Amino acid sequence: MTSFNSLSRRGFLSGAAALGGTALLPLPARAGTEIGLTAAPARAQLLAPPRPDTPVWGYDGALPGPELRFRQGDRLRLRARNGLDAPTSIHWHGLRVPNAMDGVAHLTQPPIAPGGDFLYEFDLPDAGTYWYHPHMGGAEQLGRGLAGALIVEEEAPIRVDRELVWMLQDWRLEQGGEIVPGFDGRHDAMHGGRIGNHVTLNGQPAPRIEIAPNERLRLRIVNAATARIFALDFGPLAPVVVALDGQPVAPHTPEDGAVLIGPGMRTDIVLDATGGAGAAVPVRDLFRPDGAYDVATLAHGDTPLRADAPDWDMALAPNPLPEPDLDAASRHEVVFHGGMMGQMMMGADAPEMIEQMRQGRMWFVNGRAADGHDGPPLIAAERGSTQIISLANRTGWWHPIHLHGHVFRVISRDGRPTAHREWRDTVLMAPKERVEIAFRADNPGDWMLHCHVLAHQAAGMAALIRVADAA
Repeated sequence: MTSFNSLSRRGFLSGAAALGGTALLPLPARAGTEIGLTAAPARAQLLAPPRPDTPVWGYDGALPGPELRFRQGDRLRLRARNGLDAPTSIHWHGLRVPNAMDGVAHLTQPPIAPGGDFLYEFDLPDAGTYWYHPHMGGAEQLGRGLAGALIVEEEAPIRVDRELVWMLQDWRLEQGGEIVPGFDGRHDAMHGGRIGNHVTLNGQPAPRIEIAPNERLRLRIVNAATARIFALDFGPLAPVVVALDGQPVAPHTPEDGAVLIGPGMRTDIVLDATGGAGAAVPVRDLFRPDGAYDVATLAHGDTPLRADAPDWDMALAPNPLPEPDLDAASRHEVVFHGGMMGQMMMGADAPEMIEQMRQGRMWFVNGRAADGHDGPPLIAAERGSTQIISLANRTGWWHPIHLHGHVFRVISRDGRPTAHREWRDTVLMAPKERVEIAFRADNPGDWMLHCHVLAHQAAGMAALIRVADAA
């Protein structure tokens, strides 16, 4: 629970081939041209052969879904089709989209009915690593496989030899390969969420990835799990973080040496293959040291690409984000309660919270457990204003808190200024931690603020932030 201590197009295609031909190539995407994407049942080889494959839900029959690639400034125009027996939607995680395009069923759009479709269309002002997934059905639709990467390429990308997209997913599987049902179990919801017993990278169990000694890689890592937090350790290799949640950050080595990435979050790293000719370097998840395991193996070839690792600039150009005006900001306190092993509920809200728990809602934002999208907004912000929110995690569990429609700066943790004042759309909070964020509320509409441990969201850890023009 608290175990972690605190290219070019040709380059991408060769990177996909290095995964043994199983990595998905980008879906052709031209600015303004309508493309299609269908959610439907599929099958995937999640377990190593000869063990059986697994019935999943996928986009266009693939797992993960097709990688969508655009250039910064392009316009996305995509028709989502529903081949499932259940209604669905698509949320564009991390993208600053118009409210009607945000993909939150019953809030920003009607659900896409079985056999139906919905046209998503919006501009892409920000370069970076993003992803798409349903925003309804609790943890089930994502937990059955519906996820894909969306990459917006920079006008001037940093120089690397190859770029790879890593989508991490987490599965709870039976011995025969089937997905264990019961995505809204009470035990999972009250604890750390639905943690699986099997992890895949780009749909593969612990793939072996061929690299050349002294090759420079850019890894775009997406955590598409419903609850699992990763702390990726690259052994003797030294990852340098260059972007967080798609937003450029001053290049730096990760704290404690491992890349910590919660559900919904993304991290771009630059990695030099300095393991030496013939070296096989495991990439391990150390978030729970008593349960560490290999996520992938970076297999160095025998022939170095060059004599030494390159010394190229790693700094990415910033995106056109509106800087918050801290001196003129409105301030808010947001407190998360609930779950097992959290702080006791006290004060005037305690009786109401206890009654909500009897009704099956287990997580609370300022004393209220969300039940759909009804009720008043948590925060009502005037368009163009700056909002500073102090997020207090008074629970015994980690929570990745995601804000739709905006990107915020992480200002402080437990009262201490952050080293990089990084831009994010999802911030990971440790148990009992307090995090301060700031953003310019410039995108009108009702936007969700919620935990991306989806069992927590479904059990109440969600609220709305309303951005509107002055009356």
